[in-house]
Amino acid sequence: MCKGLSSLPSSCLEKAKDLRVKLSHLAETHHKHKVQDGKTLQDLETLLNSKSGLEAFRGFLRSEFSEENLEFWLACEDYRFSPSNLQKIKASSMFSQFINPDAQQEVNLDAETRDALLSAIDSPCADTFMKAQQRIYSLMAKDSFPRFLRSHHCMEAIKAF
Repeated sequence: MCKGLSSLPSSCLEKAKDLRVKLSHLAETHHKHKVQDGKTLQDLETLLNSKSGLEAFRGFLRSEFSEENLEFWLACEDYRFSPSNLQKIKASSMFSQFINPDAQQEVNLDAETRDALLSAIDSPCADTFMKAQQRIYSLMAKDSFPRFLRSHHCMEAIKAF
């Protein structure tokens, strides 16, 4: 006959309770994501600003063969804070890596955004990639991030916190 939970060591019970609290919080957070799209963006931002969260998200995207979106977003962040004398070199590199149709890690941008970037290649400025970065961020927030929340990568990230 089953003795129930009382037969388990107290350390197991404590870990189970802790895991239940974390999973309840995750389920509640996930429900809020469905209800409030703006919350999703805020939470993705929090994830991207956390070293362990960023690595867990990167691992998830790598497993789905869609890491290019995150890499592009990070490259845009780096570009934005680069000195103006390096922007043309970085912009050229970003075009060849992410924007050109035959790019190694081509990101999925609409034609209007891509055309705007291609017309700015000769004279890039600090906000050249801003609209494209926002589009990729939105794509990750609406597509990749919700799947990440349901993945084992997310569970690993929760354990790391």
